[in-house]
Amino acid sequence: MQLEVEIARKAFTNAAGERHDVLVDLKFVLGAGEVGVFVGPSGCGKSTMLKIIAGLDQDYQGRVVRPADARIGMVFQEPRLLPWRSVEENVRLAAPRADDVALSALFTVLELNAHRSHFPGELSLGLARRVALARAFAVEPGFLILDEPLTSLDDALAMRLRDQIATLVDSQSVTTLLVTHDVDDAIRLGDRVFLLSSRPARILAELPIRTPRKARGEAEIAAIKAEIARRTNGDSANGDAL
Repeated sequence: MQLEVEIARKAFTNAAGERHDVLVDLKFVLGAGEVGVFVGPSGCGKSTMLKIIAGLDQDYQGRVVRPADARIGMVFQEPRLLPWRSVEENVRLAAPRADDVALSALFTVLELNAHRSHFPGELSLGLARRVALARAFAVEPGFLILDEPLTSLDDALAMRLRDQIATLVDSQSVTTLLVTHDVDDAIRLGDRVFLLSSRPARILAELPIRTPRKARGEAEIAAIKAEIARRTNGDSANGDAL
């Protein structure tokens, strides 16, 4: 269930016909059940990288080897719920064979049981993001892709949702790829943190975190933050920025 990524180059052509590189020489491997988190500045190409890895963008140079026969669960930056379907219907559309007991357990973890019959227009952004997560986990993915799932949430709500994501990832042992611009989220959720440069994005550094998520104390988290700051400040002086 290993993920292997080698993106030699990804470029776009603008309206003037000029080619601009977005990703260059981006290479990494994630093992089964591992959570890899990519941290980088806005607009560096994180979402483009995820689309390539998910198979939604074939226009690049390189190769991606996803876990064999693994179902993919994906959470986009926006919840992308069908407004005319209830919460439960949105989830069951993605996972029509979902077991009732398993689905109830998933809704319990994400605090959605009271909202199963509600429609997206009745939900706050935080609830809508939880529904998007429920939809991704309901398919029992072998490979999970999360594109900034905590963006635009206040700190308290983001912290709660981050803990729920950690609980689900640990309970299902799913290979996970998360992109974020929040270093705190990266450290608390990831097994390995990859630091990306500004566009064209490349990997500046890779930091393994060997302490289990639930055992990470504030002192260790602060030390990892300091190390990330040291590395990114050094690269900024050389022309890269995080």
